[in-house]
Amino acid sequence: MSLRFTSSLILASAFALLQPLATQAQSSIIGRAEGDQYFSPTTAFNVTIPVIAELGGTITDTDNVVSFQDEFTTHQSIACFKMDATLNREEETRGRKDYLIWFFANFVQADFEQRFAGARIESAHFIKSINDGALLTYNLLPGGTMFPARACILNNNNSIIAKRGNLLFVKNGYVFVVSIELVEKAVEHAAFTMTVAEEDAELRKRLLTFSDKITFTMPPAASTPLKPAAGSAK
Repeated sequence: MSLRFTSSLILASAFALLQPLATQAQSSIIGRAEGDQYFSPTTAFNVTIPVIAELGGTITDTDNVVSFQDEFTTHQSIACFKMDATLNREEETRGRKDYLIWFFANFVQADFEQRFAGARIESAHFIKSINDGALLTYNLLPGGTMFPARACILNNNNSIIAKRGNLLFVKNGYVFVVSIELVEKAVEHAAFTMTVAEEDAELRKRLLTFSDKITFTMPPAASTPLKPAAGSAK
């Protein structure tokens, strides 16, 4: 598969990270919700659901991305992309750190820039101690809040600069992108007083807390053909 074709597939799925959630019954999701757990249709993970339906919480998903949102404080998503031969080769060639930077720039950040004029990376950090190396990014997205009704000022949502934290890592042959909006920055307006360092620390804490609720599923081991016993008929 060519890198160009692989990229188009990933970008098509990644759009779900950016689009506002429509109210949707949980019974219509592609994955499944059982008790307090959401199970991805990729079978690569399940996660504790961070929203409550009785408080307006919704789950929406595609084959590769699930988003959880309520009406007030929560927008969290997990994207999960299977690494094919092309992506495996990119990681082997670049190494984990440069691969995650390359992946984020070419797929996630490219998506942000296409949808939100002026979208930029505020800062990024590679953390060796998380999942054998993870990339943490903080993004500023003009007009990119997932809470447009609450953030609206003079009916001009483009005046709001949303902040999104993203945690990228590789697990069991999949690239994961965990994403959370710092909702207070978009909706509290003049009452919002966090410094940039405080924003980053809060998003990092939320991303790690959410990531800790993910249970990763190992792919099934390839079956080994049985060998005939010595002396058996062939």
